[in-house]
Amino acid sequence: MFTGIVEEVGEVISFEGMKLTIHAPEVTPGLRESESICVAGACLTVTAREEGELSVEVIPETLSRTNLSDLKPGGRVNLERSLAEGGRIGGHMVQGHVDGVAEVSAVEKDGDSIVIRFLGEESIMRYIVPKGFITIDGTSLTVVDRDDEGFSVAIIPYTYEHTTIAERTTGSRVNIEVDVTAKYVEQMARPYLEKLLADHARS
Repeated sequence: MFTGIVEEVGEVISFEGMKLTIHAPEVTPGLRESESICVAGACLTVTAREEGELSVEVIPETLSRTNLSDLKPGGRVNLERSLAEGGRIGGHMVQGHVDGVAEVSAVEKDGDSIVIRFLGEESIMRYIVPKGFITIDGTSLTVVDRDDEGFSVAIIPYTYEHTTIAERTTGSRVNIEVDVTAKYVEQMARPYLEKLLADHARS
């Protein structure tokens, strides 16, 4: 479990086969093999660790659901270690289970903040509400507004400077995790709604 508060922006050293190796001197101290780490929003398992470096394995299922296949040596990724017992939750409860990929459609300044608009597929948009939580490349953010095609977020200067969001331009792909609460509510409500529609159709 994570919070969406990025601890470090790591740099890709290599990505060969399924093995992704990242230079990450801030998060590697105390990190152990088999622990989980959030890499650009995806929960992955640490398979090797050396001083200042960590490696994870990225399976085909993860590649098909994320933008990790775009990574090349020199690329940068948001990193967060799993939440420690008793730790503060500064963002929101993030699983590291990417729901899909959205595309940046506009980047605009709004005073000292940056407003970024994303285009998302219906499978993502159905769970997005204004002022609700959203995780973008592992960063916990708040939705400003939404319509049928996409949504926008406002980025404060600190977040802009300390995550990879500053590197996103029109056409960039980002990993999206929606608030898990919305998915649970939908699943629990579905049988009742289906029964209500069926009863209505018979009347």
